[in-house]
Amino acid sequence: MAKNSNKIVYAVALVLFLGGLGYLIFSGLTQDSVYFLNVSEALAEDRAEIGSARLFGKVSPQNLAVVDGKLGADFDLIDKLEPGKSLRVSYRGALPDTFEPGVEVIVEGAFSSGGGEFVARTLVTKCPSKYEEQSKQMEEGKG
Repeated sequence: MAKNSNKIVYAVALVLFLGGLGYLIFSGLTQDSVYFLNVSEALAEDRAEIGSARLFGKVSPQNLAVVDGKLGADFDLIDKLEPGKSLRVSYRGALPDTFEPGVEVIVEGAFSSGGGEFVARTLVTKCPSKYEEQSKQMEEGKG
């Protein structure tokens, strides 16, 4: 009689352990997964369905508005390979020292409810010297 009750306890404990482990794996995968897109890919997708995304491109010198004290900026993010395509980005937060027109940036956030603007939560500039060789190879491969 005692052996049967021990088996039931172990079976319940195993089911609870596997259920908890499955929940942790599922929630970890869904919360950390974001699309990583360039500007032309983001423009081609339905922006309402993208949700959270990470975009990369270059800061356009036109329509760049930096908040006083470098605590945010509104700018056009242009596609690196197709300069004619751009997205409007709004970011509120401290800007990196290397933020300037023409620099490559990675922004993470989501599109506004209308889909016309990308509201960034984080903004990171790429170190130009670190990626200079890769950029040249990409541009040469494109042309």
